[in-house]
Amino acid sequence: MAVERIKRRLAAILAADVVGFSRLMGEDEAGTLHELKRQRTELIDPLIADHHGRLVKLMGDGMLVEFSSVVDAVECAVSLQRGIAERNAGAPQDRRIIYRIGINVGDVIIEGDDIYGDGVNIAARLEGLAEPGSICVSDKVFEEVERKLNLEFEDLGPQEVKNIVQPVRAYRVPTGDGIGDQPADIGKPLALPDKPSIAVLPFQNMSRDEDQEYFSDGITEDIITALSHVRQFFVIARNSTFAYKGQNPDIRQVARALGVRYVLEGSVRKASNRIRLTAQLLDGTTGNHLWAERYDRDLEDIFDLQDELTRTIVGAIEPELNKAEQARARLKKPDNLGVWDIYQRGMSELHKLTAESLPEAEAALSRASETDPNFAPTFSGLANLHYYKLVLGFTDDPDRARHAALKAGRRAVTLDQEDANAHCAVGRAYMSNRMFDDAVAEFQHAIDLNPSDALAHYSLGAAYVFRGEPDLSLPHLDDAIRLSPNDANMGSFLVRKAQAMLYLRRHEDAADWARRALRLPNFQWSRYAVLASALAHLGQTDEAARALEAILERIPNFSPQYALDYSPWLDDVHFRHMVDGLKMAGLQT
Repeated sequence: MAVERIKRRLAAILAADVVGFSRLMGEDEAGTLHELKRQRTELIDPLIADHHGRLVKLMGDGMLVEFSSVVDAVECAVSLQRGIAERNAGAPQDRRIIYRIGINVGDVIIEGDDIYGDGVNIAARLEGLAEPGSICVSDKVFEEVERKLNLEFEDLGPQEVKNIVQPVRAYRVPTGDGIGDQPADIGKPLALPDKPSIAVLPFQNMSRDEDQEYFSDGITEDIITALSHVRQFFVIARNSTFAYKGQNPDIRQVARALGVRYVLEGSVRKASNRIRLTAQLLDGTTGNHLWAERYDRDLEDIFDLQDELTRTIVGAIEPELNKAEQARARLKKPDNLGVWDIYQRGMSELHKLTAESLPEAEAALSRASETDPNFAPTFSGLANLHYYKLVLGFTDDPDRARHAALKAGRRAVTLDQEDANAHCAVGRAYMSNRMFDDAVAEFQHAIDLNPSDALAHYSLGAAYVFRGEPDLSLPHLDDAIRLSPNDANMGSFLVRKAQAMLYLRRHEDAADWARRALRLPNFQWSRYAVLASALAHLGQTDEAARALEAILERIPNFSPQYALDYSPWLDDVHFRHMVDGLKMAGLQT
């Protein structure tokens, strides 16, 4: 007996349901059913027909619709949410019928007029992830429509959904531009600032000792104060966030109520003479975790501990926020980009530090500077870009790169004297021009403005190394590594410590730190140069020769003069010590 073959087809599936259906029915069953029928007759059914869809089935408070076109499915959903919002405009808040919608595209199993399978299940799960009045789509849908529809999607990241083995990457069509409506208990969201916005909720005291309440409150207040020193951030004031003290609110509702994109929360637990502090950074639009860390410390001087934890947490948060902003900017359509988004796209390319990415970064940052000639971060970014073009050897004219870095850095400081990033950028430009006294002053100014700025600490340490004072560099390099353990510049942090160790004639330590730097992406000739020299001084000439060969494969004309031309190194006793090691490794000069 032949087994009947399962019928399948590819389809776009729209799943929708009514928010708070049980409450609406409980309050007015007849009125709710009447309004649902009216909406379906006057709005929903015509829209499905206009977009060539097929209503598969109604499920009381929900429906399942099949489309042969993904574009039709999304356009239908958008029109439906807009139509529902218009109909709700004149209705009392507590009687509004509001939908969640999820859309997926995938293989479906056909059985009569019904459809089944993972393609349908995922659409239903996406509908559950959607906020009231909004639309949530799968990555497959996003890939199909992002360039075809003038909509701005928000990346919700991979989502674990019930009965689906692999996480589903989801995107939300937000409610911010006429799509959908919010129920009364959520309220109208505030407009988001055009820069990273964050609220720090009161850290919870998890200790039995109520006297520790002052410590958890103090940590929260210090973090708010420290973050407010970062000019690129919009930080909600203490009094607004402390209104949530003692509560366990929905992060998304907090973000909407305060008008922020990110929320930081945490807890403090004291046991005997130990403090454990946990902190987590969340995306306020989705509730997803972006970063989390736990800190265990001995409780000695409570105020020193509070300062140290504050600096460490803020130092870790800043690069994480920038990563999130860069990822968000990459998803935006080019026509919807403001100066902040253009700047973040440029910084995203800059942080890749490759010969291919730096021209892309320069194009984006130049466009941002033309869009707003008074936006200081753009010129800080340009100063850093020209600095990297020099030290990575991605320019045929080192002097021109030095001049361009200095010009952009000075412009950044002129535009915003209180921006730590601007002072750090011009300091690196001074350093590339071997104006070390000016560089040290700028880096110290940046640290005074923002003590948690890992790049400023690194740069100050680097300036001391390059001008031949490696002993003074180590505390600042250690601060940078500790403050921002996931920093995009970590390879530079590590190799500069390796260079300091080489200058101090601590060759084993120099080789160890250079190897750590080489585990990170992006080619830097200085990582191999320090490693080759240190190994040669240790008598490990075979391994030293292999490290030198790695440089010569990329830079056939590498020489001591090349190193001086393309870096801030001085031709001093320390530099010659490095060169001696390279000669022992086989460098021909």
